[in-house]
Formats: sequence, structure tokens, C-alpha cells
Amino acid sequence: EWFRQSAAEEAKAAGQPGKWLFTLHNASRLPFLQYSENRPLREQIYKAYINRGNNNDGNDNKENIRKIVSLRLEKANLLGFDCYANFVLDETMAKNANNVMSLLNNLWSYALPKAKAEATELQKLMDKEGKGEKLEAWDWWYYTEKLRKEKYNLSEEDTKPYFKLENVRDGAFAVANKLYGITLSKLEGIPTYHPDVEVFEVKDADGSQLGIFYVDYFPRPGKSGGAWMSNYREQHGTTRPLVCNVCSFTKPVGDTPSLLTMDEVETLFHEFGHTLHGLLTKCEYKGTSGTNVVRDFVELPSQINEHWATEPEVLKMYAKHYQTGEVIPDEIIEKILQQKTFNQGFMTTELLAAAILDMNLHTMTDVKNLDMLAFEKEAMNKLNLIPEIAPRYRVTYFNHIIGGYAAGYYSYLWANVLDNDAFEAFKEHGIFDKNTADLFRHNVLEKGDSEDPMVLYKNFRGAEPSLEPLLKNRGMK
Repeated sequence: EWFRQSAAEEAKAAGQPGKWLFTLHNASRLPFLQYSENRPLREQIYKAYINRGNNNDGNDNKENIRKIVSLRLEKANLLGFDCYANFVLDETMAKNANNVMSLLNNLWSYALPKAKAEATELQKLMDKEGKGEKLEAWDWWYYTEKLRKEKYNLSEEDTKPYFKLENVRDGAFAVANKLYGITLSKLEGIPTYHPDVEVFEVKDADGSQLGIFYVDYFPRPGKSGGAWMSNYREQHGTTRPLVCNVCSFTKPVGDTPSLLTMDEVETLFHEFGHTLHGLLTKCEYKGTSGTNVVRDFVELPSQINEHWATEPEVLKMYAKHYQTGEVIPDEIIEKILQQKTFNQGFMTTELLAAAILDMNLHTMTDVKNLDMLAFEKEAMNKLNLIPEIAPRYRVTYFNHIIGGYAAGYYSYLWANVLDNDAFEAFKEHGIFDKNTADLFRHNVLEKGDSEDPMVLYKNFRGAEPSLEPLLKNRGMK
């Protein structure tokens, strides 16, 4: 019902009252794929999404990407590197393409078998319906939601009432307060670029100002989809930063506030983790402060922050029913924890496929006669990627590789190894252990790019990161 209301509001805003408008933004596309019983329409919206920039029209990106990749190779060659990836990776934790591919291929050997097992399970669910249909890519979300209900008796309709946006945000603030002693207070009357934007003053435990924090949480026409953190002003010396989080959560409709999915809850905590990196930094120069670190290190503060979102102790702090104020029941918490590894084969595989596609594009040493679609198809065939799963991003709409993450999309997975290993330190000593939090703040959040990231990590953890916690937490071992 919430999604129908949201689609009706979208249509009304577009001058089509009495109708429903579904878009390719995640906040619209994913619930449509999840809940719509209309299989041909699921196929239509899925195919429209995966063919963005690939329709041989004025917005086609194939030739644009080919030119970009060619120019990048030329640049790398001019600077003495055999390929663009090795040029980019020379100043990262990974150091070179071989190290990155070693990690990605290692993870692939665990992820693909799990994804295939999940596909088999979904097909069995379809077979039970007796329609004689074969699982297709546009069926994955719909039957995954059905399987989730069957396995765990838990749907997003059960959890969303407990995840009112403002409560989740306050939960993220409360975690930061318990870990680092900081407080965030809402400011009124501050000029903003849109009425949806809210502003907070951030203070340290001693009352000193750490910075100003802006949030812009709702989609609107002309605004990019997705979620990110950015700075309006970087920290340097005694100048404190102005930091923002931008997201695309469902807007409140009528008496119903913005209610988040579990994935969106983790997105909010993720972006706020970047914010902590930007706010707690203590560096002399703009270029090394806050999130101005190597790409395979920048996602550590954001991804580790996601771990607190689903800790039972933390859920009880912020997950309260938006109508009754009831704290989320233990049985729902238990189900949330049970399904942490659910659908992880799919999620890891689509992410890995995109990361490997990015690396394949940027490890090429010859780009003559490059056909982007043929190249993508060959790359996925080599991986034996199953047809029910597409890379999270295809070449024609892979924003990360057009923007600042070329030969860098792997960094989410690299940082995933770091964040799972780092959170083990908190689990070993207590998730709000003051000493562990101080070590993380002083060696990671405050230091920016002022020292080698592996040195900083080892100063915090006492050792290099292990892959085991990641495999365990994704149910792959």
C-alpha cells in the first residue's frame, strides 16, 4: 500500500493525477520488481533499467565509453604504465591489478556457487506455482521476497513500520555518541538549496565544534539517484568541515512517514560512516583530510558503520513502531539476524561481476576495434555468470567508472574485507568498547591520508586484515 501511494504521488507530481508512475530510480524500480505480480511489467522495467545508455539514440553511451577507455589507456602509456588500472592502483592499498584480480577471483569462487544454489531454490518456488515458468532475471527480486517470507516469515512490510527515517537517523547519531562522544543538534534558519534539506551542528565530547552536517534524503525531479556523502568545505588546520549526506529514500505520503527498508537503513548508516570520516578528521591540509584517502580505504569507515545498524542492542535504541512507539520485538530482531546471509550469493555475485568488468576494461593494453557490448558479453561468459544475474552496473550506465571509480569499483569489496575484520575487534571487546573506538578514531577517522593506509589499519587492528570474517558473515564458509 505504501508503494502504491508513493507511485500515485509521483504521477500526481508529473501532472497525471489518478494514475501511478514507476521510474528507474532504486526507490521505485526495486519495490516494483519485489512486489509486482505482473511479470511482463517486471520484465519491461528490468530491461529498461539494464539498457540505459544502450538504445542507439541521442543518449547512447557505447561510443562515449569506448573513447573514455581509449583515452585512459593513452594517458597511462604516456606515464609509463602498461594499462590504466596499474596507473590508478599504483597509489592504493592494492598497489596493482594482479592483487585486485586475485581478491576478486578468490571471492568469485565462493560467491557464484552460492548464487547458483539460490537460483535453484527460487526455481523450486516457481515450480510449486505450476505455471511452467523458468526463472529469469526480472523474477529474482519477486521470488526472493516470497522465499524470505517462507523461510523466515518476515517481509519488509513487517520491518518497515519500525524504521521511520527520523528514528533511524537518530539511531545513527546515538551510535556515534556512544562510540566517540559526539552530539548532533538540529539548527533552524540556516540557508539551504531545497526545503527538504536539514542542518545539524556537530560537537565533540568537550563541547568544541567539529563541523556542520546537512542531510538531503528524498528523490525529486532533476536530482541524481543513489546515495553519497560530500563536502561543501574540507577540514584543514583549524577550519572545520561542512559535510552532507544525499540519499533517495521514499518521501512521506499523507499521514505515513518515510519508512525505510532494511537495505535503506544500512545505506543511511553507510553514508553517515563517511560523514564521521569527514567530521572527525584532524589534518593540516585539505588534500589529505577526511575522505581524501585512497579509494580502497575510503569505504572502510562507511561500511564498518553499517554493522552497528543491525546489532540487537542498537536496534532496540532506535527501531520503534511509527504508530505505537513499540520497540522492535526480539522475534523480529532474531529473524533479521537469521537472514543476514540470505540472498548474499546474488548480492556478492552482481557486485563482483561489475568490479571484474571494470578491471577488465581498464587492464586492456589494446583498445583498437573495441565493441563495448561484445566485450562485456565475453567478460561475463568467461566468468560463467548465470543469465539470471546481470552485473550490478553494465558499461553504458556504470557511473562509477565514468566518475571517480575507474579501476576502483573493487574497492567496496576490498574495504568489505577491512570492515568485517575491523568489526571483529569491536565484537571481541564489546561493540561500544571505548578503547577500541578510540583506536579506530585516532588511527583511521582522524588521520585522513596523512599516513600509509595499511600502516594506519595495523595501528588500529594490530595485524593485516583477514578474509575469514567476510566469508563467514556472507554465509560463504
